[in-house]
Amino acid sequence: MVKKAARSLKYVYLGLMLFFLYVPIIYLIVFSFNNFGTGKRISYTNLGAWRGFTFSNYTNLFTGEAGEALLLTLEIAAASSVIATIIGTAAAIGIYAMKKRSRNLILNVSQLPMVNPDLVTGITFMMLFAFVNSLLVKLNMNQVGDIPKLIIAHVTFSIPYVIFSVMPRLRQSSGLLYEAAMDLGCSPMKALMKAVIPDIMPGISSGFIMALTMSLDDFVVSYFVSDLKSVLSVYIYSSARGTKGVNPALATVIFIPLVTLLLIVNLRRIAKEHEYEIQSRKVKLKDKGGNV
Repeated sequence: MVKKAARSLKYVYLGLMLFFLYVPIIYLIVFSFNNFGTGKRISYTNLGAWRGFTFSNYTNLFTGEAGEALLLTLEIAAASSVIATIIGTAAAIGIYAMKKRSRNLILNVSQLPMVNPDLVTGITFMMLFAFVNSLLVKLNMNQVGDIPKLIIAHVTFSIPYVIFSVMPRLRQSSGLLYEAAMDLGCSPMKALMKAVIPDIMPGISSGFIMALTMSLDDFVVSYFVSDLKSVLSVYIYSSARGTKGVNPALATVIFIPLVTLLLIVNLRRIAKEHEYEIQSRKVKLKDKGGNV
């Protein structure tokens, strides 16, 4: 009886957690089809009033500053996530090859940006770029632009998430693959690209999705780093506080592709793990039968 009650409480707790996490998102998606009326701004005061179903919020989504903000945000997220994935994967492979004490030290240091408050990170980047630009002005050189500053900042705070995603896959991978590829005549780089990278690709894909999500979700760092007001998060913030209002379809357009990508990556990982379990069972059966 006590076990059944404890199990029921676990399900209730899980249900409440999922409820509070996803109900605001579902609410936003539903009201992205709300007819706010022509010329009326979408703000916190009228977001909860249902005035009828319409697709006008989506047909007008890519026009004006909102479309420019969305396009620029996607470009920055794509560029920063690709760069962060490449650097983070190379860093994870290098860290994994270190000795245990050095590996643990570097891992702890690399994960500090994940627990560092975004406010501190944003102010730090703002001061850094202000210092760099002041030096460039004294040297009569061009200052670092807003888009490069955003890409550098997003790459920096995304790299730890890539390392965090790739490292478990490296631990599951066999180090014999690299050695076997070297024994078969591959160069170190070719062995890395042909043997190691394909084996850890699920972790790399997860790291890329994490970096893309963090870049799209970021507001604080983008707000402090760049004077560019057309980034989507900064645009939504300024529009909500101003007279323009916010189109809730913007958040829906960002949310649905991310959920789709996460589902694809997770389903692929589940399929790979299931395949690995089947192969492990076959090996155990052969060992019991004395065939190996």
